[in-house]
Amino acid sequence: MTSDRDHQSPASYASPPCMAHELAEGFDGAFVAVDEEQRRDVARWRKAERQRLIAARLAFSAEERKQWSQAIADGVIAQAGGFKDRIVSFYWPFRGEPDLRPLIDHVLAEGGTAALPVVVEKGRPLVFRSWRPGEALEPGVWKIPVPKDGRIVTPDIVLAPVVGFDERCFRLGYGGGFFDRTLAGMSAKPQVIGVGYDCQRIATIFAQPHDVPMDVIVTEGGTVRRSVPDAGK
Repeated sequence: MTSDRDHQSPASYASPPCMAHELAEGFDGAFVAVDEEQRRDVARWRKAERQRLIAARLAFSAEERKQWSQAIADGVIAQAGGFKDRIVSFYWPFRGEPDLRPLIDHVLAEGGTAALPVVVEKGRPLVFRSWRPGEALEPGVWKIPVPKDGRIVTPDIVLAPVVGFDERCFRLGYGGGFFDRTLAGMSAKPQVIGVGYDCQRIATIFAQPHDVPMDVIVTEGGTVRRSVPDAGK
């Protein structure tokens, strides 16, 4: 006796074609569909938006940005809840970013450790090296100073400067993907505090699967906590 299956061609019940090229792994490990045309559109939009937002923050005076930086530092202190025995990754301010370097002394005085991120190579995660004011620095990528001899550490708190941000605490950066790649690959997730100015808030960054949200965003105007869309809507 023969069944209907015996008369089917092999192609009629073969395994479906691989669709892996149409999927991407999100920051939470889940796979999501990728629309290449949409991804290109978002990349073009982000490039233009970066230019606009950087120009907007540079239009404010250095004195205004200094005052805002102090307010942001106070907000970071409130969010961190203490620095004793904790490693805090700072950053060297670039193109009008909030200057939080004075906060390093506060962290050290509380018994914490300060660190700076270092770009090792394009497409690879950042490494973090310990640093104290007065220790040697050397030019890194984009000529941004990085520790010359600091030891490699794993931060408990990461301060991430933003070019733009939205109400879901997704961060628009410079486009290299260094922070996203680094945070996604860390086995122990640090407290991630995005820092920027109120003028950098936008409706959405059009988050893509690889984008990693901040825990909070601290600006001179206050703290933005992550808003998650209602799944039922």
